[in-house]
Amino acid sequence: MSTTTATTRRSFLGAAATAASLTAQNRLRPNILLMMADDFGYECLSAHGSTSYQTQNLDRLAASGVEFTHTYAQPLCTPTRVQLMTGQLNFRNWKGFGLMEPNEKTFGHMMQRAGYRTGIAGKWQFYSYESKGSPRYRAGMKPEQCGFDQYLLWHDLLTEDKGSRYADPVLNENGKLRTDTKGKYGPDLEMDFLEKFMLADKSRPFFAYYPMTLTHGPFNATPKSGDWAEENQRLKDNPKYYADMVSYLDASVGRIMQFLDRNGLSENTLVLFYSDNGTPPEITSQTKTRTIPGGKGKTTDAGMHVPMMARWTGVTAAGRKCQDLIDSTDFLPTIMEATGAKWFDGLPLDGRSFLPQVRGRKGNPREWAFAHWNPHPGCKQPFVPTRLAWDHRHKLYMDGRLYNLEKDYFEQHPIAAGSETAADLAARKKLQAGLDKMARVMPPKFNKFETDGRKAY
Repeated sequence: MSTTTATTRRSFLGAAATAASLTAQNRLRPNILLMMADDFGYECLSAHGSTSYQTQNLDRLAASGVEFTHTYAQPLCTPTRVQLMTGQLNFRNWKGFGLMEPNEKTFGHMMQRAGYRTGIAGKWQFYSYESKGSPRYRAGMKPEQCGFDQYLLWHDLLTEDKGSRYADPVLNENGKLRTDTKGKYGPDLEMDFLEKFMLADKSRPFFAYYPMTLTHGPFNATPKSGDWAEENQRLKDNPKYYADMVSYLDASVGRIMQFLDRNGLSENTLVLFYSDNGTPPEITSQTKTRTIPGGKGKTTDAGMHVPMMARWTGVTAAGRKCQDLIDSTDFLPTIMEATGAKWFDGLPLDGRSFLPQVRGRKGNPREWAFAHWNPHPGCKQPFVPTRLAWDHRHKLYMDGRLYNLEKDYFEQHPIAAGSETAADLAARKKLQAGLDKMARVMPPKFNKFETDGRKAY
């Protein structure tokens, strides 16, 4: 054998061994499927006592893995989504409602760099939200700039003419407007896309992000609604359809979980389900213990307490409940730890991984949770910004209001000075220390004006 032939053969064998090693390594790294409902509060699950809705698939998902019972979001979608995708609190990188800072790094970038295939389907709303003429018009980030190899998205580029997300949806697939959506339902097309993406290349792990369009308004009929048969009824906005939308969201989760099981993906896929904020204010839900008007936009539990569960077959013990405080900044560090991905040097992370809790261990739970709440500029409602810290029982605002959440779920009666119990005083001390700590990281500063000079609130 000539020297050249031997060298060539060694090079070939070396390359083959490297490829085999990488393939084996990829098999050891879990796939990630992160699903996030839109406007879906904690009270909506039948497992949480809801008598307004039936959510057997979500209940089954929770029972097959770990349910995190004290998980929180910001009161509106964009603030939560920015925190979720960047692992940072809003005061660090907030640009405006419906926008993502174009130079920002996200979990999409992180997973691409880690060698994962990245795909997203559902709602984007990060490129442009304000009207033409505003300095923030088309001032955000496009999905292909955000670390996703493939996408099928509603509201990704268009601002004024974003169109329907449900019947006859306006969807952009990898830079091209879909022209085959007449008579179809957006969530069905999104799931079709995700299933195709997840199966495309089993030699490389996937990161699939599904920011669902359900159950956000307009409240439209679903293909399972009686009115769907009449085409002129499909885009009628009526809160009576919210229960149908919850049912369809639940069925969608069931479909995806069955898909993973059927295709042998469950044992190597960490599935996470979350919601971006509470139920819309147009909706009133009933549980076995109380009537709950939708709290979206409010910093009460009705606006911020959301369902969350994790399933990783063979890793999570079925039926566990974890009461640790979780928020939207925690998902990125969890995904990072599960996959071995690395964050970007010099960029902070405010969240903490809950992967140990997914594995059944104690982990590093926080003693209090925190929110910097300011959806301005660009928000179309005059929400008053604030900061707040809370634990399992109490919530403290930066203006000094303290609430006992067990006794005052809707936060209607702040605890009066002089009537505080020893437990109240201890909670105030702990939570005030939390607010002070975050003020040292970055002092409170709120956007008081919109870009056209109008007062934001």
